[in-house]
Amino acid sequence: MAHHDDIRLLVPELLDSLPPDHPDALQSRCDLRVINRLMGNARWFRSTLAKHLQPDERVLELGAGTGELACFLRPVAPLIDSIDRVPAPPIWPSQARWHQADIEHFSGWGDYPVVIGNLILHHFSDDALRKLGSALKPHARLLIFSEPTRKRFNQHFWRIAAPLAGANRVTRHDGYVSIAAGFRGDELPHALGLDPALWQWRVTSTLLGAYRLIAQRRC
Repeated sequence: MAHHDDIRLLVPELLDSLPPDHPDALQSRCDLRVINRLMGNARWFRSTLAKHLQPDERVLELGAGTGELACFLRPVAPLIDSIDRVPAPPIWPSQARWHQADIEHFSGWGDYPVVIGNLILHHFSDDALRKLGSALKPHARLLIFSEPTRKRFNQHFWRIAAPLAGANRVTRHDGYVSIAAGFRGDELPHALGLDPALWQWRVTSTLLGAYRLIAQRRC
């Protein structure tokens, strides 16, 4: 019998079913800002890009949402653009591109040697990840992703800590199922179809449950 942690389980998240201006959706987005800050995701992306980004490289953030992460990263990645199904947020600078599109049907990958994503790829099925990898690999040089680490312990911790932190019902539900859809070990680079002969990667997991992948094309 397979262990619980061995299998990714994708369950629809409540936030995706709510109108953007629904009170529960607004509160959940506030909760997510706190979670990202506690996990240090934005700081990790900024330090990683500062180390690995080459001059004049364009960066694309997948599933940018409110655009806050890209704006935070702009000092180290001035040519950062974003893609999301929703329209560009009011804070989005006029000189940057905002692609309002579905990632699975996007055709502009050739403009972006660097692709990043924060808490987005766990929404993708294994088949969708394979297709995304096929679209990225001909053009990308650097991939940087932060996702949930799939561990039963993390779900137990989340179930206790989220209510204590004041997270609303949407955040509590979505955080729990996000962990179940997360990644372990080399699952994500393999799901994207990265060939170790052509790519080198490093996967780390943090104490607060972040799964982090830095993948670079070999010279």
